[in-house]
Parts: sequence; C-alpha cells; structure tokens
Amino acid sequence: MRLTILGGGGFRVPLVYRALLRDREEGRITEVVLHDLDAARLGAIARVLAEQAAGVPDAPTVTTTTDLDEALRGTDFVFSAIRVGGLEGRAADERVALAEGVLGQETVGAGGIAYGLRTVPVAVDIARRVRTLAPDAWVINFTNPAGLVTEAMSRHIGDRVIGICDSPVGLGRRVAGVLGGDPDEAFIDYVGLNHLGWLRGLRFGGVDQLPRLFAEPDLLESFEEGKLFGAEWLRSLGAVPNEYLHYYYFNRETVRGYQEAEQTRGAFLRDQQARFYEKMAHPEAPAWRTWDATRAEREATYMAESREAAGAGERAAEDMESGGYEKVALAIMRAIARDERATLILNVRNRTTLSVLDADAVIEVPCSVDANGAHPMAVDPLPGHATGLVCSVKAVEREVLAAADSGSRATAVKAFALHPLVDSVNVARRLVDGYKGAHPGLAYLR
Repeated sequence: MRLTILGGGGFRVPLVYRALLRDREEGRITEVVLHDLDAARLGAIARVLAEQAAGVPDAPTVTTTTDLDEALRGTDFVFSAIRVGGLEGRAADERVALAEGVLGQETVGAGGIAYGLRTVPVAVDIARRVRTLAPDAWVINFTNPAGLVTEAMSRHIGDRVIGICDSPVGLGRRVAGVLGGDPDEAFIDYVGLNHLGWLRGLRFGGVDQLPRLFAEPDLLESFEEGKLFGAEWLRSLGAVPNEYLHYYYFNRETVRGYQEAEQTRGAFLRDQQARFYEKMAHPEAPAWRTWDATRAEREATYMAESREAAGAGERAAEDMESGGYEKVALAIMRAIARDERATLILNVRNRTTLSVLDADAVIEVPCSVDANGAHPMAVDPLPGHATGLVCSVKAVEREVLAAADSGSRATAVKAFALHPLVDSVNVARRLVDGYKGAHPGLAYLR
C-alpha cells in the first residue's frame, strides 16, 4: 500500500511515520511518498524519518518529490497536510486581525477566514488532480481549517475525502482518564463543526459517566478544558466544549492575551521551525534529537494565550503526549484497507445527521468506518445556543467557499462580516484589504 503525504516537508510528518513503523499487520503501508514545494524541507524531514527507521525491519520506504502529479499518480491514500503561505502567512493572519482588535487564530474568526480563502483554491486543485490521477485513492485531510477544506474537496471527490482533527479524541481521552475509564473503550458523544464542538456524554460500562464529572468540581477542573472554562460554566452548558470554543466564550480576554503577548503563536512557530530547519541544514546535526526537542517545546506552549487568560497554568505532562492526528489517520486506513470497523470522530458530509444543516455540510461527529469509508452516526439535536453558533459559522464557511469560487471581494467581505467574532462590516472591509496586502495569493479577490 502506498501513502502520499502532501506537505511532506512539514514538521509533524515524523509523528505519522512513527505510527506507520508500529503497524506490523497485513495490508500495512509499505511505501511513503513525501511531496513538498520546498526541497530543503523535504530533505530535512527525510533525514528524521531515516533515523526513525534505523533498525526497524521492513520499514516503509520513503521517497521525496516536488512534482505533485508524480506524488499522486496511482497512490492508495493521500494525507493532505499543506500550509498555504507557510507559517509567515499564519503570523500575518494574526497581525492583520489584531490590528483591528479581533482574533487572528489560524482556524477561528478572521484568521481562519483568511487562511481558508488562500487554502481552498489550492485544495480544490489537489482534489481535481486526485480525481484524475488516483481516482480510487482516499484523501485524509489534515489541512486547516479542516472542516472548511474537507467540504471544499468533497465537492469534487465526494465521500472519498475525510477530515481529521485530534482535538475531539484528545478531549475524550482526558475526560475518560479523570473518570477512571479506558479511553479506548469509551464512546464519546461529540457533535459540532471542526474546532466548534461539544462533548455531551461519555459512556463506558454502558453508562454515561458525564453526570458524575459535573457533580464533582475538583474533578471537573482537573483537566485541560476544565481549567480553561471553569466548573461553573461547564455545568451551565451541561457539556464540555472543545478547547477552541474558549475563543468564543472568552473572546475579549483571549484577544487581549494575544495583544499583550510578546509574540503570537504563529510568529513563535515561524521562528521556532525556522531554527529547526536551519539546524538541519548541517549534515552532522542529529536529526531525530533536533526534531524531538523542537516538538516538546511546541507542545508545551500550545494555546498559551488562552491558558494564561483563564489562569489555567502550564500544560499537564499527559496533555503534551503526541499521538493524535497520526493515530486517527492510521485507524482510518486500517478500517478502509482491511475492512476493520472502527468508531472515530471525523469530519464528513452531514447527510441527515443534523437536521439544521443540509446534506453536504461537513460536520464533526462520531463515524463508523469500514471499507466503504466513513459514515456519520445518529446524534441527538444540539441545544439552541450551540445550534445558533454552528449554523452561523457554517454560513460563514459557505461564503468563504463562494468567494474562493467566484473571486468576489464583496463575498469575502460578507464572510468576515457575518462571523460572530467580527463585529463590524467596516472592520470586515479593512480585514479584506489588509489580508490582500499581506498575501499575494489573495489577489484573485476583485
């Protein structure tokens, strides 16, 4: 089986390869093709992977290419993990938004819209090429904003694209852990959009354990999301929100945290990863050790502004364990390639799951995965406050897709203006102008 990783020079690729090295079952991936536009980054990551594979019998072979068609032709699976505009683009997204006093996070609010506007055209081109060069391939989309990009690609390759995110499974594992259950045996009742969802129940032993969590304040504030949101607010909601909802529920505090930070998250990662690739330019640099030290620093500073605004303190050691995206992706491939049924929280087309959205809207819910792909499971309706937010953000995503398709600046302005975290049409107009000035890739908006 052959796997193509788009964005193969990206920093997180070794996590995926580590998962592949541990898979010894029949039908496993035996060939990995890394594609990236940057040959130097490809070379750096290939060196890390070579050190990972040392001493591992029958490790998947790794080849690199800067030719997209060559990478896609005849492959079985495609991981799309691209970052259009690179981390400099992410830093610009934050900078432009903060200048207007609104959030610039890469998937939420103004920053997420800007990232989507420059990523969707590229993702659509990839989907069209997959349809031509590897029509039987399955695309597993890592690329953010994951729900939006998955929906854009699904318009061209249907259900053969599946979006993944490690936030819901991480949340489920943390809650199961504090309740004393086995995370691998628990059913996570989770529903929403990517980075906009709620854990509403967690069952093991045939019983929903979430009421027990809400009944014990000390337990409720003992894990990452409990510290972020506080026991009182979680009990008011009757659910545990995805960590990214902190940007909605505590928006003023988070924006102020970003404004007061010495460096935004995007700028930090841009500089940190630049140092990593600079070190890797030296042939004698220890590839794996250099990469792992950088990874540890990256994980320790995740969502630092939100944790500071909430007074949540440092991340717990267990929250810095890797094993998110790559484990979900490997589980999808196993389920499809071997017809091994699995239940995973994924980004897929809605069909009839949430009656407030149309069939083609991509949502994030528990899915049953088998040789025929991912199938959303039935879920209870969302409460009113969550329904309003989901419908509002989905409407914004649709305007982003329309703007990317038509090249209409007016439609892009509408996308920004309608977002709950952008409070002015005039601000929306200035954001479009600011992002066009920062990103040559948005010149298509007229």
